Amino acid sequence: MSAKAGKHLVMYNFGLHVAAYESPAVEGFRLREAANFEAAARAHGFIGRSGYAGEPGMACWGEQVFPRFIEGSGFAIAPSSLSLWADIESLMAFSYSGVHADALKHARHWNLRQSWPPLVLWWADVDVVPQWRDGAKRLEYLHDHGPSAAAFTFKQPYGPDGNSADIDRGRVKEVAAINAESQADLLAHVLALKV
Repeated sequence: MSAKAGKHLVMYNFGLHVAAYESPAVEGFRLREAANFEAAARAHGFIGRSGYAGEPGMACWGEQVFPRFIEGSGFAIAPSSLSLWADIESLMAFSYSGVHADALKHARHWNLRQSWPPLVLWWADVDVVPQWRDGAKRLEYLHDHGPSAAAFTFKQPYGPDGNSADIDRGRVKEVAAINAESQADLLAHVLALKV
């Protein structure tokens, strides 16, 4: 499901850790975080991601806000990311293989079980830089109303034309193979880390 000319896929995810970010309980996540960001940067189809306010490097795409699911958690901030991709197959290949797949495998150790969707996807015009507030709103919308062209997941994807679509699984495998070559060193690194 490649993007039509003029559209990028936006991905926003949000979760809650089992303890504070600096806690030993979340160390496995912290140890993998830089490798995951680098793996994304090397991934086929990756366009860019928002940085975080107060951190050097990438620009922050608006004020970082969180969906209502953070309320009552005791946390003021929570793990989340906002990124742009060329197509859904590229994002899926990155998400479910290699370095990021290793993080997903161990996520239950670091993250609370969620009653909301872990991520939301939508298409945006190439000249639009998504904002953190857009991701939070769309995740809430997906939770409240289910998937639509405005907010969807890998399970029920929509194309850039707004119609329900299918993911090209063969292309996902091809992209994962491309990524495996460019990320072999990162994967070896994360596989040696403690959980």
